[in-house]
Amino acid sequence: MTTHLVDAAWDRIDHWLLTHAPRTFATLAPPAPEEDIRAAERELGVVFPADLRASLLRHDGTRPGPEALRFDTGDRLLGLRDIVEATGSLRSIAEDLEEEEEDGAEGYWAHGYVQFGSYEVTADGVAIDCDPRRDTYGTIGRFFDETGTTFGKADSLGAFLTGLADSLEDTAHPARVVFAGRLIWEGPSGRLPEWRHAGAPLPGPDVELPPLDLPENPAERLKVGHLYGLGELGALVATLPPERIAEAARAQARRLAEETGLAAHPEIAEALDALPGVLDSSPPPLDGPALLRLRAVKAWAESSGDRVRAVAAVELAHAVRGSAYRAVAEIPTTRALYVPLWRDDLHADLGGPPLPPEPDDTFWAQLRNPAIDADAYADWYAETYRVEE
Repeated sequence: MTTHLVDAAWDRIDHWLLTHAPRTFATLAPPAPEEDIRAAERELGVVFPADLRASLLRHDGTRPGPEALRFDTGDRLLGLRDIVEATGSLRSIAEDLEEEEEDGAEGYWAHGYVQFGSYEVTADGVAIDCDPRRDTYGTIGRFFDETGTTFGKADSLGAFLTGLADSLEDTAHPARVVFAGRLIWEGPSGRLPEWRHAGAPLPGPDVELPPLDLPENPAERLKVGHLYGLGELGALVATLPPERIAEAARAQARRLAEETGLAAHPEIAEALDALPGVLDSSPPPLDGPALLRLRAVKAWAESSGDRVRAVAAVELAHAVRGSAYRAVAEIPTTRALYVPLWRDDLHADLGGPPLPPEPDDTFWAQLRNPAIDADAYADWYAETYRVEE
């Protein structure tokens, strides 16, 4: 019996979330009633291990959404109703495989497996064996929809939750981020290698260099998809005044150039210093020294497998050309590859205003910003709700 580990782990998890990530703590459900737990066992035809029962008696999962508590695997903690639904769905998939394949679904999803954490974007998730006839009863596994279920994540749910508590309390954990009161698991890929081309001469006009694939019109409307990864910060970008976006683009571009070492090239530094504080309709020529240098940076980076600087060259080119909305939308996702607190930096560069809710389809449908192309959402909304424009 390891239920004492479950209670001790939840004490630590609750305390940490309440202190550091109150928005995530608020998504935790109250305890599940005993009779509901027994009903779920009967519906699934399984016997929940004592650890799973103890965990449900602390929190009946967490409600879905960007603030939800997730394990460091990316899986959201499920409540009883979601457990029953997700487990039933996986059983149906396994039954279909048994009918279609000669080898059946052995090792894919056994009847006694129960999914208690879901990745949600796919059927992937974390599972616990609830068949007391098996040696793996009570142990934790990981399900992948392409390969099936593999146990060995932890010997018990108590041990699994203890690992989560350890990760939360580890101040040096590379993937644990807190932004605006919510927990996010997102680890940067690591430190950037040294940039060794800072003193290289500017390539001549006869040197063959890769294109930067920039739009002919720097003021081209930004597709909403470029803002998806920014969450509530994307809603800020979409609604703040254009002057604020231009200032944020300057700040983000300077951060990127300095962190990657590309600011050591005078052509790039001078172009960033010259960026206007408002959206400008007179971009520099495509064959100017700054863009020529950025094409050379892209070529050098690609030849050495330096993905970050190859992308950074393109994002800085958007900033230099005056595509402020594009720069603000894409530079943060490039910085996320090596900077854990990129959201805090972007929020500061946007002026630090109160954060709106995470934008949904209706937000984008009702957006009225001529710099952002949300026409597809507006058409969907008008068709769905028969709104006459």
